[in-house]
Amino acid sequence: MRQLLEHRRTLLLQGPMGPFFARLACWLEQCGQQTIKVDFNGGDRWFSRSAPNRLSFRGRESQWLPWLAELVRRERIDAIVLFGQMRPLHMLAMQLAREQGWQVYVFEEGYFRPDYVTLEHGGVNAYSVLPLDAGFYRRQPEPVAFKPRPAGQRFRKTALQAAQYSLAMALARPWFPHHAYHRQLQPLREGLHWLRGGLRKLRYKWQQRHAMELLCAPGRERRWFLLPLQVEGDSQIVHHSHFEDIASVIRHVVASFARHAEAGDWLVIKHHPMDRAYADYSDLIARLTREHGLDGRLLYVHDLHMPTLLKHCRGVVTVNSTTGLQALHHGVPVCALGECFYAVPGMVHCGPLARFWQEPGAVDHDLFHRFAHYAITRTQLNVSFYADTPALE
Repeated sequence: MRQLLEHRRTLLLQGPMGPFFARLACWLEQCGQQTIKVDFNGGDRWFSRSAPNRLSFRGRESQWLPWLAELVRRERIDAIVLFGQMRPLHMLAMQLAREQGWQVYVFEEGYFRPDYVTLEHGGVNAYSVLPLDAGFYRRQPEPVAFKPRPAGQRFRKTALQAAQYSLAMALARPWFPHHAYHRQLQPLREGLHWLRGGLRKLRYKWQQRHAMELLCAPGRERRWFLLPLQVEGDSQIVHHSHFEDIASVIRHVVASFARHAEAGDWLVIKHHPMDRAYADYSDLIARLTREHGLDGRLLYVHDLHMPTLLKHCRGVVTVNSTTGLQALHHGVPVCALGECFYAVPGMVHCGPLARFWQEPGAVDHDLFHRFAHYAITRTQLNVSFYADTPALE
């Protein structure tokens, strides 16, 4: 953020649903910058209405780069800010920025949640500039303990902003005829999805009411591994792993577990709460249980308390989810299967998955705390995209 503040004329592309980018534009203006916010659909337009200066891109994808290049030249832009680096128009913008030497700042959901978001220069996640060298972090000063101010993020408020965004996008479709959002977002369909998600939440809460007690029982503690799923279509899966989708992740991990894990261990697959309305892998997991003879050893759970799960499991397998950072915080060994910004050798298991089932190892707490302190001070901003913004006050 300090580096961003050194610029004078900043261009904000698409942000998260909600008013955060408009607030950011106002804050940058108060700090002496001149800003322009680009809207790509009616949802952007609705939430950016408080931004000081706005433009709308209504053209086709083939017209985007010439339009952007002319805008940067005409307005003498010296910094570009965006959210969601793998969105199609943003990918094109970042490629052009690399060719032209433009400075790009990327926002993303927080590496350390819930009271942080991520802001990095050049790229986030697999494109992060955080070193993957354990020696680098061991040479850092002793970490200083501090806590972020609560950002007050609540599911209901986030859902309301998503509903407003999708409705505004649908109503303004005639003014943005060529815009294709990076995922399906239709108001009626979204409402039905979230209604289904709410019903599933109630059903699974009843069906799995004894699951946590079972997993935390004295004879079962540290005798099971956790696979926390990511959302279907997650760019981290699509662009930064060799897996096609979440189902292929499940098949791969279950097959490896069946072949190499100790006979007394279990594998617990936890559904992502934000994907409850869209996906259900019950049939797939039931079929894999039969195929691999894992009856009683393969569990599929939903809304169990994640910190409690992490305190009682033997190890966590993930592709590149930030849940791996939560696991390390709780002293749980992690095996990362994809391109992962925190896959520091010595901190994360970087060997084959087959060996992880047998020898998950132990977490180097000192190394993790040094890594976390460095990452938070360099890449995390104490705000919420959907609630309060302490760092901007």
